[in-house]
Amino acid sequence: MTREPRLTIPRSPGQPGQPGQPGQPRQPRQPGPGSRLTAGWRASGQPASLRSHVSRYGATPYHEAGALIGAVTEAGLTGRGGAGFPTGTKLRAVASKTGQAGQRGRAIVVANGMEGEPASQKDEALLSRAPHLVLDGVVLTACALGAGTVHVCLPRRATRLIAGLRHAVDERRGAGFDPPEIEIEVHGLPPRFVSSSETALVSWLNGADAKPAATPPRPFEKGVGRRPTLISNVETFAHMALIARFGSSWFRNAGLPDAPGTMLITLAGAVAEPGVYEVEAGLAIGAALSLGHPDGRAGAVLIGGYFGTWHRLDDVAGLPLAAPALRRAGAAPGAGVLLALPADACGLAETSRVLAWMASQSAGQCGPCKFGLPAIADDFAQIASGRPAGPVLARLDRRLSVVIGRGSCAHPDASVRFARSALATFGADVGAHLEGRRCLAEGSGWHRSRGPVLPLPQSQSQSWR
Repeated sequence: MTREPRLTIPRSPGQPGQPGQPGQPRQPRQPGPGSRLTAGWRASGQPASLRSHVSRYGATPYHEAGALIGAVTEAGLTGRGGAGFPTGTKLRAVASKTGQAGQRGRAIVVANGMEGEPASQKDEALLSRAPHLVLDGVVLTACALGAGTVHVCLPRRATRLIAGLRHAVDERRGAGFDPPEIEIEVHGLPPRFVSSSETALVSWLNGADAKPAATPPRPFEKGVGRRPTLISNVETFAHMALIARFGSSWFRNAGLPDAPGTMLITLAGAVAEPGVYEVEAGLAIGAALSLGHPDGRAGAVLIGGYFGTWHRLDDVAGLPLAAPALRRAGAAPGAGVLLALPADACGLAETSRVLAWMASQSAGQCGPCKFGLPAIADDFAQIASGRPAGPVLARLDRRLSVVIGRGSCAHPDASVRFARSALATFGADVGAHLEGRRCLAEGSGWHRSRGPVLPLPQSQSQSWR
């Protein structure tokens, strides 16, 4: 069974930069809601057929490698999977390796729809409503890079999503929509947290476990089949499909000059209308949360998901949801998650639950993950429960300092960042817990009656293959 994403599409008629309306020179203004990727979602309520997709967006334009790479670079598109790396740079890196001496054949394109972040629903929402927009992007990229094979990677538990995407592929194949030399393969991978990393996808596609691998070489150098491999998030490919149609200037009509375009975000927690929204990059965090009608008592917000950071809402409400601005606050958009913590929820208890789960998601390939994360989770559980064994804060600080920067992948670093942000944001509660007093969160305690707030998978996959 797969979770059904709640799709709450903001009403935003007349927003600039709609598909089919090439943009005019950008005028200074505040970013707002958008409707590019989400065009037509509210009306249809189901996956767009190939016919309705073409009616909505027009035919697929094919470009030479240089033209597509140039357009994506000029558009300023960055990856929407979490890292936010410039997509044009990725394209150029793979193109530069393709055909070089020592490379084995044509490039490979991989679309990452694993969405290992439990608090995010955006990729599932996109694939379940606009599968052909994603497939347009991967096919256009494959043509531009001279790739013959495209792999779309989804979590194995998402059986309905996998079936729907395979139907869309068959629909295109039956209509002769794509060049015949492009082969699209849809895969279901083990739904583990770290299995969504680039190197884990490469490892699985090469016949091994879906575990992160040490780099270098990086996928763009030697990836699937030791070929130059481009791996991007499914939302990134959907944006590329629109840039290929409407151009880089059109893409930049939304967002900020240093963070252009739109992005899908997941609103969760203390909001009356949780779900997936499309907003312009750079929309203020408070304004983004207002789309979901938040509980005015919420005092903290998680930005970016479990690879992200906790913050006091008052401190960040006015900050743009864009990497350049958030970097100064020690945050990042990540997978586009904004989770407002209810006033009667204990941030330390919620963080403790997630840290224990993240420790369980370790691939067990290096000491910082195998030994460091369980120890950190145990220390944090002592703080959250108010039953510390010895100088737990000093011990935890030492462990956090030892673990960070030493893992073979980003998993331990993310856990450290998440834990440290909780200690800073809920510092007053830390003191109360350690002194055996009631948690300072309004209406809260260590044994509150409400259920957990931060979502975690109900079942744990034991397979890496």
